[in-house]
Amino acid sequence: MERYTIAVLVSNKFGVLNRVTSMFRRRQFNISALTVSETESADTSRITVTFDGEELKKQQLINQLYKLPDVCSIRELTTENSVSSELLLIKMQNDPATRDDIRTAADAFGAKTMDYSRDSIVYLLTAESRKIDDFIHLMLDYKILEICRTGIVSLEKGADTIRQVTNL
Repeated sequence: MERYTIAVLVSNKFGVLNRVTSMFRRRQFNISALTVSETESADTSRITVTFDGEELKKQQLINQLYKLPDVCSIRELTTENSVSSELLLIKMQNDPATRDDIRTAADAFGAKTMDYSRDSIVYLLTAESRKIDDFIHLMLDYKILEICRTGIVSLEKGADTIRQVTNL
């Protein structure tokens, strides 16, 4: 199975997100990351979905999404045609025995300290998913109290935009 990321430009209306994600459920795709936000226009929202599946089923899903009346445009995003980032908040136990090692690792990955207390330290890391995965894997050697991460946000490189081909 391959991992895919698609961006779906939709009308910013009640229930549209549910209709789009229901299409993934009906096609039995497991969504591994989902990011939704209003765009530069209050009339549209951008849904970025990362999921695993087969090429043929992915294409069938995209064809079905285009049939939804509130879907304006869909773009498949790859490492070659887009730039992507993700955000991680990770809360670590603030143990004097491991504090310096954790801080050194956080600095090496470019993580920023967001909160510091006697019992915990919260770091923020904005990076590509692979780098976030690597940071989490390294932190497994210490006491992780909590993790929260966003889905991928991604834009096409160059002058191409999702608005160039629309279904309106």
